[in-house]
Amino acid sequence: MISKGNKLYSILNIKCPQCHEGAFLERKIYDFSAFTKVRKACPNCQLNYHVEPSFYYGSMYVAYALGVAIMIAVIVLNLLLFETFSFIRTFGMVVGAVIISAPLMNALAKIIWANFFFHYKKDWKDKIKA
Repeated sequence: MISKGNKLYSILNIKCPQCHEGAFLERKIYDFSAFTKVRKACPNCQLNYHVEPSFYYGSMYVAYALGVAIMIAVIVLNLLLFETFSFIRTFGMVVGAVIISAPLMNALAKIIWANFFFHYKKDWKDKIKA
C-alpha cells in the first residue's frame, strides 16, 4: 500500500502535495461546472497552489504524455483483441478513450505538475503554528 510521504499517494488520491491530506481540486473530477479547477490554497496546511500566474500551463506537457500513454495502451489492446488491424477502428477507440478520460487526465496532469514543485513535509503543522 502506498503511504503518505510518497508522491504517488498525492497523485493517485489527488491530495495536497505538501500535507497529503487537503483537497487539491475544488470539485470532483467529472463535475463539469468547475472543470478540474485547482483550489487557491490547501484547506489543511494553507499551501498556496498558485505560485505564479499561469503556473499550470506546464501541466499540458504532462497531459500530452498521459494522452500518448493512453493511445499506446489502446493500440496494444486493439492488437490483442482483434485478428486484423483496422486503422478506423483503432482511431475510433483512441479518440473514444481520450474523450472519456480527458477530465481524469487533466486532473492527473495538474497534480503531477504540482508534485514536481511542491514536496511532502512531515512537520508542516509546526510551521503553521509558528
